[in-house]
Amino acid sequence: MTALTTWLRDPNPASRMQSRLGQSYLSWLRLRRNPLAMIGLTITAALIFIAVFAPLLAPHDPITQELGRRLLPPGTSGNILGTDDFGRDILSRILYGSRITLYIVLLVILTAPVVGLVIGTVAGYFGGWVDTILMRITDIFLAFPKLILALALVAVLGPGMENAVLAIALTSWPPYARVARAETLTVRNSDYIAAVKLQGASSARVIWGHIIPMCLPSVIIRVTLDMAGVILTAAGLGFLGLGVQPPLPEWGLMISSGRKFLFEQWWVATMPGLAIFIVSLGFNLLGDGLRDVLDPKSASK
Repeated sequence: MTALTTWLRDPNPASRMQSRLGQSYLSWLRLRRNPLAMIGLTITAALIFIAVFAPLLAPHDPITQELGRRLLPPGTSGNILGTDDFGRDILSRILYGSRITLYIVLLVILTAPVVGLVIGTVAGYFGGWVDTILMRITDIFLAFPKLILALALVAVLGPGMENAVLAIALTSWPPYARVARAETLTVRNSDYIAAVKLQGASSARVIWGHIIPMCLPSVIIRVTLDMAGVILTAAGLGFLGLGVQPPLPEWGLMISSGRKFLFEQWWVATMPGLAIFIVSLGFNLLGDGLRDVLDPKSASK
């Protein structure tokens, strides 16, 4: 292990792979020194673990109804977090609901940042009328609150998980475009970009091979920080009945079904609300830690 650590921290790497692995190792050391970031990483890792092994961890079926056991308080008859108005185990529904939450988060990560990154880098690299058109389109999307725009899109597309994901993705890309454009404007006139152009590289190669990698750290930070907003938007759509539909155990939908029991059977709505709070807090803490690690100004301190 000592030899591997020495190899990773070698100031004169012998290969590109050694250099990249060494940089990743140093970034991990900086992240590990941030206790709040480690808490966020632990929460995020726990979400992934629970989502993957939910069938093994859940003590009951999340959909099967037992009306004779409805609205049992926490700790009663093997129901650690109680039951809802249909007698379904709340803990099992929260565990399975983590799968839906992670599914939505992953789909948004694979769509919105990619679209925003491409639009932002193209606008910043070419400038002129291309920049003007793309940024005015971006401003139109930014002019509307994200949740309101998502509600309008879901109302047009119809309720459902896929339409909810599409609506969230369509409302989430503009901030990434702004970040990518700002990063592109700072590097497009750099000497190494000019050298690549003199070698005959096309605009697509310059953008894909040199500018986009420079924008990735800022986009990754933004993605992590935005995940809490994505989860809250998805929960809001579910709460209003426009997102995931019953009987699937989505956290926002669980809060909506439990709001009428909030004063007497408080656990029905409180438990999924705590799940949303903890996961959102984890993504925010992890995003703050990654910002300290990936920001060159912070890393150089």
